[in-house]
Formats: sequence, structure tokens, C-alpha cells
Amino acid sequence: MIAARFKLAYTAFVLDVDLELPARGVTALFGPSGSGKTTLLRCIAGLERATDGLLRVHDEVWQGGADFLPTHRRPLGYVFQEASLFPHLSVRRNLEYGMRRIPSVERKVQPEQVVELMGLSRLIERDPAHLSGGERQRVAIGRALLTSPRLLLMDEPLSALDVAGRQEILPYLERLHGELGTPVIYVSHTLDEVARLADHVVMLEQGRVIASGAPGEILTRLDLPTAHLDNAGAVIEAAVAVHDEAYHLTRLDFSGGCLWVSKVEREVGSVVRARVLARDVSIATVAPQGSSIINILAARIAEIQDEGLDRVNLRLAVGGKHMLLSRITRRSRDQLGLAVGAGVFAQVKSVALIA
Repeated sequence: MIAARFKLAYTAFVLDVDLELPARGVTALFGPSGSGKTTLLRCIAGLERATDGLLRVHDEVWQGGADFLPTHRRPLGYVFQEASLFPHLSVRRNLEYGMRRIPSVERKVQPEQVVELMGLSRLIERDPAHLSGGERQRVAIGRALLTSPRLLLMDEPLSALDVAGRQEILPYLERLHGELGTPVIYVSHTLDEVARLADHVVMLEQGRVIASGAPGEILTRLDLPTAHLDNAGAVIEAAVAVHDEAYHLTRLDFSGGCLWVSKVEREVGSVVRARVLARDVSIATVAPQGSSIINILAARIAEIQDEGLDRVNLRLAVGGKHMLLSRITRRSRDQLGLAVGAGVFAQVKSVALIA
């Protein structure tokens, strides 16, 4: 585990967190601007020193009591919002700069591995001036990885990119925790990024942690700000079960049932991540017949919460441990007589495969 406890006071803001984070996968620090995400990341990096602080990564204490390991001695990589490459160096030499910081006997990540992982082979001799924003950020991530970090910190690495640049780099970010064992702490204020990338979510508000846990749990809680967003929804991990070649569809199985999606190029048995938005889930009190909607799941209403004057959010338990969200009108709730504990059928109009 990674233990992080910091209390840091400014004139108009106080960071006060006490966390235990998994030392594997991607942990997303999520919240609005000013919630303390970057301040927390800087404390972890040692760029900010909290007088009351503790940081333990695996079995190493980086901060505790009078002990404080300065940033340059912490085995971490840091990726900023801007790529900040050396403009006079080629891609190859920018990558080598990161590697040269580490004695050869301590190098756990090899250049050829990073070049393949981040898709840099055709860019290797180019100058940064001739790269797109997404390409520059991929080089910056590669440079950080070549320091063989025990922890990789990423501060909104997509925020400076346009939509095309973000879509270009997201698949490479997804590969990080699949192919490298380095834990990543990833700052974002974009729910779509968190749903796609995170294995663990820490939600911050005004310098304090309001929730911490798996995306499937955190993103479906009605007491958190994410439930009120237009793109509120659930994340479901499922296994590729069947490819229907005739209709170009793939069936995903999970403990709550199955979901059909457009065909995915994954082997049967592969685990994938799907996202179901609340606005794409309608409710029936009896099993639908003769419907064009092919994804219908038996569910039980776990919670109901008003959403404005005209709508309500439903939290639906599906197959025991899985949760879905549904957003319907108050009139539909009343006409159907919906109440907590009632058995219903969730009609899923759209499923997005996100990883």
C-alpha cells in the first residue's frame, strides 16, 4: 500500500488528507478545480512540504516526523500538463535523458520497451517542434518511465490537448498498468478519463477526501457530486464471452448478466471495461417483450434520489455486487410506483466499451 497523510494550510485553503492507496494500477485523484488534487500530488512528489505529513511507498518512508526525502532522491516520475521536452534534443535523446539519471544496475525499464509501449518508433529521430501535442506528451511519459520510477505521478496530462490529441493518447495510457507494474497516481477533473483509466478513485472537495474506492462503487454513489453530472454512469468489468460474426456483436458476461456491444477485437476470456450512462438506462416493472433493446438486466432498486424538479436518479443493484444508475422523470417514477427494494428490469439502450 501507499500511505499518504498530509495537512497543509494556506491563507484561503487547507489540504487535510489521510489515505491508503493500492500500490498497483491507476489511482485517480478526481474533483473540481481548487479541490486540492495538484497540491496533494505535489506533496507526494516532495515539491510541497507539509509540516504534518507521512508518506510511505511500499516499505519505504519518504516523509515522516523529521525525515523528509527531497524530490530528487524520490524514485518517482512526474508528468506535467505540458510536455516540457528539451527542444534542442531529438525524441531519442529526450528519452535517454530520463534514463541517464538512473545507475544502470537500477534500471528496471528498458528503452525498447518504452518505445514500443508508447508507440514512438517512427518518431525517434524527430525534434519536438515537429511533433503533435499528443506525440510530445507520449515522449514525456516515456521519459518519466525511463527513470524506472517506483511511483508515476501524472498531473492532468491531457488537459493541454485538443479532442483529437486526447483520443490519440488514451489507448497508450490504458496500456501502462496492463504492461508495467508501476503504480500511477493520475490527477483529473474529467469524469470520462477517470471512468476509462482508474482502478481506484479518490474524490476530493475543498482539500478533503469525500470518497475513496473502486470506480464501480464510487461512480454510482448518489451522495457524491458525480451522480449529478450529465455523463453520470456505471463502470462494469466483464469478460468477453461470445463473438457473433453474423451480426458483428460481442457478448460480455459479468455476475449481473450479459451485455451485447459492437464487436470488439479481444480474445474470448479477455476482461474489458464497459460504461453504462444513467441517461441510457430505462426502467420496466415487468419483463419487456418485443423490444429492440437487447440488453435487459434484472435489478433491484437500492436507492432513489431527486435530481432537480423533474427527474430522479435510481441506484440499481444488479447481480449482487454490481451497480447501475438510471435517470428517469419523476412522473415515470410515480406512474410505475417505484420504491426502494422493488424488483425491476433495467433496459440498457447503449453500452460503451472503454478499455
